[in-house]
Amino acid sequence: MIARAHELLDRLHTIHMAIRDSVLAACEAGSIDDAAAPVAFEGGDTIYAIDRVSEQVLVRLFSELAEEWPCVLIAEGLGPTGRRILPEGTDASRVAVRIIVDPIDGTRGLMYQKRPGWILTGVAAELGPATGLDAIELAVMTEIPLVRQHLADSFRAVRGEGVVGERTSRLSGESQRIVPRPSRATTIAHGFGQIARFFPGVRDVLAAIEEDVIARVLGDAPAGSALTFEDQYISSGGQLYELLMGHDRWVADLRPLMAPVLEGRGRSAGLYCHPYDLCSELIAREAGIIVTDARGGPLRAPLDVDSPIAWAGYANPAIAALVQPVLTAVLEERGLL
Repeated sequence: MIARAHELLDRLHTIHMAIRDSVLAACEAGSIDDAAAPVAFEGGDTIYAIDRVSEQVLVRLFSELAEEWPCVLIAEGLGPTGRRILPEGTDASRVAVRIIVDPIDGTRGLMYQKRPGWILTGVAAELGPATGLDAIELAVMTEIPLVRQHLADSFRAVRGEGVVGERTSRLSGESQRIVPRPSRATTIAHGFGQIARFFPGVRDVLAAIEEDVIARVLGDAPAGSALTFEDQYISSGGQLYELLMGHDRWVADLRPLMAPVLEGRGRSAGLYCHPYDLCSELIAREAGIIVTDARGGPLRAPLDVDSPIAWAGYANPAIAALVQPVLTAVLEERGLL
């Protein structure tokens, strides 16, 4: 168990607010071209200029936090290993927790001011290098709103205690509690749900899998109608938010399963979801959302910056029972599992 868990959660929330304000100030002060300039490639992903803003605040604030909770901090921008023991020089035997952070999830949408980004953090008691996503006990996710957006949401969770949500007005500074409300629908008909296919290379394969799943679950749509809709939110935190708020009924990110397809086409491996992208999935599960791996089993991955993750999220058990077996069957038939 993590000592003073609720106090630590409050401190993490404060850090998220500081990162959010710093990134927002940078977005307001600079141009889109400035924010979108690529500056490095680390942790299996491109680092853009806007990412550097959050990383600078990240290290400073977590160094202060570590004075009370010595930690292994895991994030992009921390060198080749993607991790750092804080305070600097601390012996590994004194480490209390592992903290994995994505200071901006959804960078691409945010830097072009198309969709909000998210700050994601998960905390696990220190179990050594084997510590995984399934060991996370505390999680926080905070929206980085668009410059023209005056409301921003944040959620936090302690394992076994449910979810606390907060909506803050940038105009007044006032906050109010919000309750996540995942969809209670028992069908995917007339709702949003999709397989992520953000980037070129295998969009055709991913779209064909989605079409197959929907056809098997719902059959043909009547003439002149559409039975389901999709929304490609280029952010794992954003995808979890859409499930949390009842906007989406299911989502699957299967990009790592596409590696053999890309290789067969003579293309290099794509950009995949990593553990830091899903480090706050505890919040979704505490709200009743079913989060699984590609086979429908528990989601497990090491806390690092480069392991690829294929995952799926379902708004409720009924949707999971409806879609997950069909998705697994389609993937098995195509030799992708």
